[in-house]
Amino acid sequence: MTSRPAVLGALFATTTAIAWGGQFVVGKSALTTVNAFPLSTVRYFVASLLWLVVLAAVEGKRSLLPGGKGLRLFWLGTVGFAGFNLLAYTGLAHARPESASLIVALAPLLTVIVLWRRTGVRPTTPTFAFMALALAGVALVISSGHPTRILTGAIGWGDLLVLGGVFSFVLYGLGAASLPGFSPLRYTALTAALGWFTLAGATLVAAATGLVPLPSTSQLLDVGPQLAYLALPGAFMAVLAWNASIRLLGAANTALFGNLIPVTTFAIEIVRGYRPGPVEVAGAGLTVAALAANNLYGRRVPVPGRVRVPREEGPLRQQVLVADAD
Repeated sequence: MTSRPAVLGALFATTTAIAWGGQFVVGKSALTTVNAFPLSTVRYFVASLLWLVVLAAVEGKRSLLPGGKGLRLFWLGTVGFAGFNLLAYTGLAHARPESASLIVALAPLLTVIVLWRRTGVRPTTPTFAFMALALAGVALVISSGHPTRILTGAIGWGDLLVLGGVFSFVLYGLGAASLPGFSPLRYTALTAALGWFTLAGATLVAAATGLVPLPSTSQLLDVGPQLAYLALPGAFMAVLAWNASIRLLGAANTALFGNLIPVTTFAIEIVRGYRPGPVEVAGAGLTVAALAANNLYGRRVPVPGRVRVPREEGPLRQQVLVADAD
């Protein structure tokens, strides 16, 4: 019989994946009215405050102090929250939600590449094969089922910006290993709060130079429902539920639910009237299957000489890789 913690953990992870999958569609609709810079700044002002309140309630007020790691936390928050949101959401304004969600789902594979560069340990042949399959699936989706379009510019700069944002969040997730004394909640809350200052600063500079228009009060009210979704279920609640799932199921099992993110995005778009071709559907399925297979393969007992990721990094990495896709 399935245990209650397992069922609860699966419910938390599923809820988070659905919330994150929906934010690509919701975010895309908001970006038609409000630029990605002020949109992300307002979103994370709300989410960061809520995370700090929860952190103080759960771990005490002293946990709000950086403990001598302020500069490190500020840098990681800048890379993770400012870097991801400014790149990914600017890219989303010029990319389809379906392709953006699949690109974000590639984060675990980007992590493998970064660790290869850092440790010098080459990924196994099956991992390379899964990476190739996942990328092939993404290419089919980006090209709308016509792979030859890749050669004629189907991959736009919006898709590349989303990829750059995901890479930023991968670096942020791996940075958790340098702060082993921080719980996932404390790491998320403090880096998000400090990274918000970079978000706000970049928005003010961009607005002052005329690169980004600041929204009017009426425009913010127009996207109020989208902002509420992006800040509350899309960020604040989703991360807490993801953390809870990791505690109940473990990082590897929880990560499998991340494959529901692009599935959710596709499902929402189909309900809204989008009709993907069979090749595009096959591409999305290929990517999800390759990512799931790579996750399952990665659970095998490491062979001698293979470098393992520090234990503190595992669950937090799974949490932050998709926390704003946000």
